[in-house]
Amino acid sequence: MQKRNLIYILLTLVLLGILGFSYVSQRSPLITCQQPEFIPTSTSNKFYIHPDKIVVEPWRGRHHVYAIFMLPSGYINDHFLKVTIEGIDSICGVVTYLGHNSAEGINAKPGYYLSKGWLQTRMALWLMVQGKYKQLKQPHNWILGYTKKQYKAG
Repeated sequence: MQKRNLIYILLTLVLLGILGFSYVSQRSPLITCQQPEFIPTSTSNKFYIHPDKIVVEPWRGRHHVYAIFMLPSGYINDHFLKVTIEGIDSICGVVTYLGHNSAEGINAKPGYYLSKGWLQTRMALWLMVQGKYKQLKQPHNWILGYTKKQYKAG
């Protein structure tokens, strides 16, 4: 009789897990890597950088999976970063200008500014479940494109 109860409990937990994941995955749309905010790769003088710092702490809640990038002044960045991990499709996140020269223990060098890019927490959790935590923490897997700011004559 106890074995049967254990099986029922396990099946219930699996069902709750599936329902919970289904709910979380439908809460908000995932950020795709096909956004128009990417600077076209055909743009001359497009450069790419890796982050100076990566924080992956999704167990702390939203906004705890991010990277800090240091960009040269006079350059604009893609509004999205890209994370590429072997065996997984590229994952994109949102990038914002921090508005100051120091953040999370990173100080911008003279002539540079800081930007912060976030990944969705559920994507980080999904990667961790797949055993990709170490790859997620590697700076070479995170990339941000940028180019010289173009001023329009007007």
